[in-house]
Amino acid sequence: MTDYINPMLMCDFYKTVHSDMINPKMTKSVSYYTPRMTRVKRWDSVVNFGLQMFIKTYLVDYFNKYFFERPENEVTGEFERVLSATLSNVYNSEKIRKLHRLGYLPVEIDALPEGEKVPVHVPMFSITNTHPDFAWLPQALESLISAEVWYPQITATVGATYRDIVNKYYSLTCDDDVKRSKALGAFDFRGDYCLDSALKASAGWCLSFENTATVPAIPYLEKMFDCDCTENSIAYGSVSTEHFVMCSNYAYDGDEVTFLRKMLTELYPNTSFSAVLDSYDYWNVIDNILPQIHDEIMNHNGCMLMRGDSGDCTEVVTETVFRLWEQFGGTVNSKGYKVLDPHVKAIYGDSITIQRCEKIYEILMENGFSCCNVALGVGSFSMHCIEEDGVLKPFTRDTFGCAVKACYAEIDGREYPVFKNPKGESFKKSQKGLCFVYRDGDGKLAYKDGFTSSTIPKGNLLEPVFRDGKILKQYTLDEIRHKLNGGYF
Repeated sequence: MTDYINPMLMCDFYKTVHSDMINPKMTKSVSYYTPRMTRVKRWDSVVNFGLQMFIKTYLVDYFNKYFFERPENEVTGEFERVLSATLSNVYNSEKIRKLHRLGYLPVEIDALPEGEKVPVHVPMFSITNTHPDFAWLPQALESLISAEVWYPQITATVGATYRDIVNKYYSLTCDDDVKRSKALGAFDFRGDYCLDSALKASAGWCLSFENTATVPAIPYLEKMFDCDCTENSIAYGSVSTEHFVMCSNYAYDGDEVTFLRKMLTELYPNTSFSAVLDSYDYWNVIDNILPQIHDEIMNHNGCMLMRGDSGDCTEVVTETVFRLWEQFGGTVNSKGYKVLDPHVKAIYGDSITIQRCEKIYEILMENGFSCCNVALGVGSFSMHCIEEDGVLKPFTRDTFGCAVKACYAEIDGREYPVFKNPKGESFKKSQKGLCFVYRDGDGKLAYKDGFTSSTIPKGNLLEPVFRDGKILKQYTLDEIRHKLNGGYF
């Protein structure tokens, strides 16, 4: 039993026979990956992200290890064994042999920069063959491309949406030097579809924020973007309790105050931490137990974050700020808003949605408090779903109608625009011919189609990032973060 799948089997069944259906004189095909529409009212653009991860993982590492570096008869035999048992004998495996003998993947991908916010309808990248015998290959890769790219784009867009909210309210209520990339953290790992989903979710999130609870996201980001967590800022975790810790200590100590005092004075005297306080009676802890350890909190060389984990998170986290102010006080910042003493803060580590995040900040601002008095955690719900007008909208590839569609071909030396335009399905209309992506007079991305190889203008913003098995352009994590955040992270 092998622990891998032949990459030429990583497709839909019908892709395996399309090479026999296209005109045998076709020497070139070009396809575009495009978000064709949006099903979310607040989104009219999507963050271009995930292509570099896909290229490194599959087009380079996976194809080399599990295809080109293995014997020809072995990889071809796997292809034939599966299709003979499942698709009768109408398939042609000679193309697999020819590709293996070529020794590299003869495709080129031209793309917009990673981290670019791309309006719907504008193509994000193109894929074409670089060898005349493999015009079938770009569309044969469609299934794998689509499956790997749409989700990190969604999570990057989710992160960017939260960052836009933070930018708005922090600019109104916080001193300008308060770091916005630490305002929210991701707590989605346990609710993601699988480990691979968690890695993609955290990668997308970390374009806008530094805090994630997903430990394996760090080595994943290091590999995908050639960075080093010991040298540069990738992302951070945090010290926090959970109910197992709090309840087991209560069972032994017979009270809640003993363990909280231990954390402040013995375990983490010089480290900030959050403590979940609702195992039994959250407001009893806030109103009656915290005063018992007031001096220890104020002498603590760090911040203690008070975490609720039940009830209405909007009410709990804002009311916590109000009561902490009564106990511990603070200062008024340059914009006239109250900031808690740096030894205390409120946190709600999950259950935060886009709407709840906005509501929390609104309540704080209306009551004269800076929004930096709270830290918020975003869980798996926000990575997989959004609520609009009381309707839950799960995220799928069709959230943005993303698709890889062939738009151009060269057959027997002639240039042909290729397109689809189904009657009654306007969003499924594809581009026609080659696409020229540019910025309009307002600096917004736009495109024109209808070009051929001989007529397309120079200066296309779709630039080569991969060709013939080699990565031509790699973006660093810092570059992507600054692109997405307008030069400021």
